[in-house]
Amino acid sequence: MATYKKRGHKPKAKDDQHSVEDGSTTAEVFNTLDEGASKTEEWVARNQKYIYIIIGVAAVVILGYLGYNEFIQEPKEAEAANEMFQAQQYFDEALDAPATESDSLFNLALTGGQGKFGFEDIVKNYGSTKAGNLAHYYAGMAYLNTNEYQKAIDHLDDFDSDDEILGPLAKGGIGDAFLQLEQPEEALDYYVEAAKLRTNNFTTPKFLMKAAVTAIQLGKGGAAEDYLTRIKEEFPDSPEANRVAIYLGQAQAMQ
Repeated sequence: MATYKKRGHKPKAKDDQHSVEDGSTTAEVFNTLDEGASKTEEWVARNQKYIYIIIGVAAVVILGYLGYNEFIQEPKEAEAANEMFQAQQYFDEALDAPATESDSLFNLALTGGQGKFGFEDIVKNYGSTKAGNLAHYYAGMAYLNTNEYQKAIDHLDDFDSDDEILGPLAKGGIGDAFLQLEQPEEALDYYVEAAKLRTNNFTTPKFLMKAAVTAIQLGKGGAAEDYLTRIKEEFPDSPEANRVAIYLGQAQAMQ
């Protein structure tokens, strides 16, 4: 039997029901937000002294860092670079000078001349600068050339660089110093490290060859063959590749 609805009576629309419920929910949400905001304001009011201290400390640190860089570090970098110029000139002249003159020039590079610091004083007075770091490299190489091997090791070990060439040269220089101190095992370790540090056509085959020759001296024919094979296969155009055949036979004969 059909069901009839009484005229004049309309059931509540779903939208009307939702509007009542939504109104109630919205009111609750706003009440909750008001309560949360009040609690936050109270917390801030209670702790504003500590908040201001934290903000103040952060501001001081940031401004201090910026001020340090602008007013202390940057002028110090410029001073160090200015002092470095003369020492570098002595060093470069020493590399080109005959053996009878090179030692005195290396010593001037280390101790200074013409009113300018040498590398040692630059390290002491500007150690935190880029020039001070670079002075470790130059000092180490100067000591290596004047046969003061432990001092060379100390400076080159303190030198820190991501440079493609200088980084491996410093490691290899430590290897050279250890070899002169008759510590070939240590020398070999540093030659291998220098070869691995960066891959390029200059330093990699250079120190692979030094590693190979040192390995042969130590009776490590297999290791020497590996280093020589790398030079032959990966760096065939390097000057070291022309010497591979000389040592490869020795390395293979030892096995």
